[in-house]
Amino acid sequence: MRALVVYESMFGNTRAIANAVAEGLATGMPVDVTEVGAAPATFDAELVVIGGPTHAFSMSRPATRRDAAQKADGAIVSTGIGVREWLDRQRSTLEGRQVAAFGTRMDSFMSGSAAKSLQRRLGRLGARVAVPFGDFHVEGMQGPLPEGELDRARRWGEVLAAAVTTTGTTGTRR
Repeated sequence: MRALVVYESMFGNTRAIANAVAEGLATGMPVDVTEVGAAPATFDAELVVIGGPTHAFSMSRPATRRDAAQKADGAIVSTGIGVREWLDRQRSTLEGRQVAAFGTRMDSFMSGSAAKSLQRRLGRLGARVAVPFGDFHVEGMQGPLPEGELDRARRWGEVLAAAVTTTGTTGTRR
C-alpha cells in the first residue's frame, strides 16, 4: 500500500503537520507528500490524506487565501489552488479510495475545522474515510505550532497507517 499526502498551507504550519503525518504513515507504507498546487491529477496511491488550514470556519476559498496572504509576515506556501479546488478536480479519482483528512486551526470552539469539512466532502465524493479527521492547533493565525503538536500529528499518522495496513478495508462513507 502507498499513501499520498496532499496539503495546503499558508504560513507553513499545515506543511509541518503534513510532514509529521507522513513520518507517522511511513512506519507502515511508502509515502509521497506534495503541496496542493503541485499535486498530481492522477496517482496510484491507495490511501490519500488531505489537509489544509481552517479559514472562516472551514476549508479556504480564494478570497480567504488572498486575505491571509495580505496579512502574512513572510512568504506564503500555497500560492495557487487550495484543497477545496483540488477536490473538485478529483471526483472520480477518489470514489471508493481510502482517505483521511487533517487540518490546522486555532484552539477555540469558535474557529471551526477545515478537517471536519474535508472529511464531509470526501464522504460525499464516495471516498472511504479510514480514521476520524485530525485537528491540529496553531497559536494565532500565523502560528507557531504549540509544543508537542508535531508529535501528536506523527502519532495520528501512525494510527492511520496501522488502521489501513491491518485491515486493508477500514473506512466508511461519511
